[in-house]
Amino acid sequence: MDFDTIAAISTPMGEGAIAIVRLSGDDSLAIANKIFKGKSLTEVPSHTIHYGHIFDPESGDTVEEVMISVMKAPKTFTRENVVEINCHGGLVSVNKVLQLTLENGARLAEPGEFTKRAFLNGRIDLSQAEAVMDLIRAKTDRAMSVAIGQMEGRLSKLIQRLRQELLETLAHVEVNIDYPEYDDVEEMTHSLLIEKASSVQKEIEKLLQTSNQGKILREGLSTVIVGRPNVGKSSLLNSLVHENKAIVTDIPGTTRDVIEEYVNVKGVPLRLLDTAGIRETEDIVERIGVERSRQVLKEADLILLVLNYNDELTIEDERLFEAVAGMDVIVIVNKTDLPQKLDINRVKEIAGEYSLVTTSLLEDQGIEQLEDAIATLFFSGSIESQDMTYVSNSRHIALLTQAKKSIQEAINGIETGVPIDLVQIDLTRTWELLGEIIGDAVHESLIDQLFSQFCLGK
Repeated sequence: MDFDTIAAISTPMGEGAIAIVRLSGDDSLAIANKIFKGKSLTEVPSHTIHYGHIFDPESGDTVEEVMISVMKAPKTFTRENVVEINCHGGLVSVNKVLQLTLENGARLAEPGEFTKRAFLNGRIDLSQAEAVMDLIRAKTDRAMSVAIGQMEGRLSKLIQRLRQELLETLAHVEVNIDYPEYDDVEEMTHSLLIEKASSVQKEIEKLLQTSNQGKILREGLSTVIVGRPNVGKSSLLNSLVHENKAIVTDIPGTTRDVIEEYVNVKGVPLRLLDTAGIRETEDIVERIGVERSRQVLKEADLILLVLNYNDELTIEDERLFEAVAGMDVIVIVNKTDLPQKLDINRVKEIAGEYSLVTTSLLEDQGIEQLEDAIATLFFSGSIESQDMTYVSNSRHIALLTQAKKSIQEAINGIETGVPIDLVQIDLTRTWELLGEIIGDAVHESLIDQLFSQFCLGK
């Protein structure tokens, strides 16, 4: 597959030690050679790096002192000729180098276009391509481990094996349709169909069982800290983040808006939201903050409901319990360093099965117990298995759910004596749905949409 040559800055913008301008395409070496003073890049061996200078061919001015990596097709990420120009990490110089590549024959790459070419050229499949972005966005070691496993093809190999089983089963179905006069063939086909379809169904169900944990590792838990004003919500955020991100005072209503931070809790990525204290107020600005707090409450995966050990339980506290009914909640009784006024037995009665943790954030007590409670609530230790194939992508989960439904319909059809050719339709549909996960026969517009979410230069 022939493409034009693309170029982009592949490192974050800003000041740094180095910045990299990457080119990919048949003309990468020739374009880089036009603006490089040093060895002829078209003649050097593949996978070598060379010192020299970038210059402007029109003015003859030297622009940058660089190291250029040369990687020739097909042993590259995109399976095309790839050149990486390592510059000093300044905004002006790296942009000038990029501009010179564009003036001399390259085109500015679209977001994710390097990875898209790796997919289109058969270097990786679609699930592996999506794992590249998961790896970049990983917030914890566990999330990174899941992304690496998928990028190395762990999910792809399993999907390909399941599709091969379905393909072989469909071939037997074809024999039955072509030679219906042989009774033993029909009997064998029904027996084989039940066995193979049930086997594939179990594998799909096993993958879907990991999807909740995998999705959390990929996207993070949307975790909302709620409670009345001045119970210690901002102190809790600061303790979990290990940094003073939120202003803490004894004045109720200090937090006026939702504060968002990512935090790693026992390998679980939390998108932590500290909300304005929920109460009735005449202050217009605070009232807006309270309304935003109520809105994020509805969209949360986990609620950290904070109570004050030094205050009696109020009607507002009880209303908060009502607002989070049916959600995943951990109740935190804070300020245990102060005299007790809270009826703990009453709190336990209202909390029911919710985990309850006591803390004194002022004295750094109880945070570890809280982190353990969060990890236990969502993972119960099963995440420790390193050889599991996790499904973390929403698109993959949706396709696996459809595939499970389709193969269940095939099994129901076999058991109720539906004609074989109708069962074949459901099995074929399952095979196609699994193929969409790895990019086999996936629509071009979906491919464009997926890669448009990537970083520019990746």
